[in-house]
Amino acid sequence: MTDHALYLHIPFCRHRCAYCDFTTYAGQDALIPSYVDALCREIRLVGESAPEMLGVKTIFFGGGTPSLLSVAQFASIFESIRQNFDLRPDAEISLEANPGTLDPDYLHGLRSVGFNRLSLGVQSAHPDELRMLERIHSYADVVAATASARKAGFDNLNFDLIFGLPEQTLDRWQATVERVLGLRPEHLSLYALTLEHGTPFGRWAARGLLPLPDPDLAAEMYEWAGEFLAGRGYQQYEISNWAKSSTSRPSNLQPSFACKHNLQYWRNLPYLGFGAGAHGFADGARYSNVLRIRTYIDRLLKPSVPQPPFPASPAVVARKRVSSRQAMQETMMLGLRLTREGVSADTFQARFGRSVSDVFGKEIDALLALGLLEWAGTRLRLTPHARLLGNQVFVRFVG
Repeated sequence: MTDHALYLHIPFCRHRCAYCDFTTYAGQDALIPSYVDALCREIRLVGESAPEMLGVKTIFFGGGTPSLLSVAQFASIFESIRQNFDLRPDAEISLEANPGTLDPDYLHGLRSVGFNRLSLGVQSAHPDELRMLERIHSYADVVAATASARKAGFDNLNFDLIFGLPEQTLDRWQATVERVLGLRPEHLSLYALTLEHGTPFGRWAARGLLPLPDPDLAAEMYEWAGEFLAGRGYQQYEISNWAKSSTSRPSNLQPSFACKHNLQYWRNLPYLGFGAGAHGFADGARYSNVLRIRTYIDRLLKPSVPQPPFPASPAVVARKRVSSRQAMQETMMLGLRLTREGVSADTFQARFGRSVSDVFGKEIDALLALGLLEWAGTRLRLTPHARLLGNQVFVRFVG
């Protein structure tokens, strides 16, 4: 059976940022011990219901602010994983962290329990931009956290950055990128700000209280960053992601520091989601868990809730079988995000028993004619020009 990835959602935050649209909650830290107990039980129930002991090659703790959990709480979660899954010795184990919540002792503890990759929500190097985003950290915290992480033994760091902020200039975006490169991260994720409905940013923009980001300027920022990073040894392997390569692990498709966990998503391979608001895809079905923390805890810790078939748990509130047609569509939409790898015609044929040209020939021909797709051998991928127009390509495969 194909190795699975595990995603564990930690929805606690000290402060919910004004632009955030994720399942996160501030002021509920008192529930963390019970939440960890519920998370461990969900891991056990899903592991026991699987048809066999599943291999796991990546684990990602996202949020929220997962770094609000103690080292001891992470240790108990890892113990549950090891008891119920076959955790591969070379597994990539990532923690999403706020730079303002890290200190040297904590980072050494994280490394000792098994984490080998950190993803820091840096967002900006400018104090005023961090204040506008309502981040609780300073750029000095980023510098200190990076130095402490290196001393603790972390040799795989990702920085998240946001561009296209209201009134942000190209010069200030360039300064942020240049400053963070001085810290030598192995990986960078660059995201354009989106004003999501229901967030404070979205409401303020609708009322004219927040200037709308300039899409043309955001595009210029994106293109500049791609050229700048390429000149400093970073390879773009996904629309929003760049990584370094080490000489010991060369690859002609993926840089060695590409996020293996996210590659599982983009290749449309199975992953299990644990925690409040988590999503998963396994055994031909997509599912999602209940959003509220207290309800999640009650569903897992009260024996009155029955255990559904794999891959669901008592926390699941929605589950849908994925048809063969939908799986092919999703494979195209996700795989085309990979700028170097794209969608392999050989892999598509082996997985679905049909050629990609037979299934999507009309759509592919139209996009080739528009210069938005290209063949690289037997791989279909976005042209460089199309990386800013990805959604216009992906929608062709929804149907």
